[in-house]
Amino acid sequence: MTFGFAPSSAASLSTSTSATSASRLLEPAEWAAAGIPLLRNPREVVSGLHSRHRPRPATAIVAVLDPDERVRASASFTRRQASSDGWMFRNALLAQLRRVIPHDLRRRTPVRTAVLLYCREGDARWTQEDGAWMWGLRDACTLHGLRCGAYITLTRDGWQVLGEGRGGRRPNADSAPEPFALSEAPPPLPRTGGAASDVLRRAAAR
Repeated sequence: MTFGFAPSSAASLSTSTSATSASRLLEPAEWAAAGIPLLRNPREVVSGLHSRHRPRPATAIVAVLDPDERVRASASFTRRQASSDGWMFRNALLAQLRRVIPHDLRRRTPVRTAVLLYCREGDARWTQEDGAWMWGLRDACTLHGLRCGAYITLTRDGWQVLGEGRGGRRPNADSAPEPFALSEAPPPLPRTGGAASDVLRRAAAR
């Protein structure tokens, strides 16, 4: 007679959860094949968001651009959850988008584009955390009627548009914000979100 041990339900659930979580991220090749629109002037977008929100590591900034790449709304929040899960990131991004700008779900074709800048530790190389943010951004854009735009990392080495190979040394995670151009409106004061969540929200809208 042969005796064996069946895996516990807790172990099976843990394995299943890990596999599901791992599927909620995008590899660089998948991101590149998704046809993400290129930014005409990425440094201008990055500098503007950096001046408005002054991010520190673990801060995400989601911004909505009009067809002329002017920032119509932006919001920043600090990542609090320990795991890198695309579904959780999607929910956090969607909550911020809903607070700062109406959805475009009635349009047949999206006319506005959402971009995400994430300030983090480490270098500019792709990580699984980046892949989860990419998955979250793409899904949040679909649910809010927006085009999915660039995903940008900001580290102490500088900024990098992942999947495009474009980047620069300034601004970076340690640099002081650049002054706004005279034609720009001054950055609005950040405001704290309302509903309790796993993230500490700090949002500002233009």
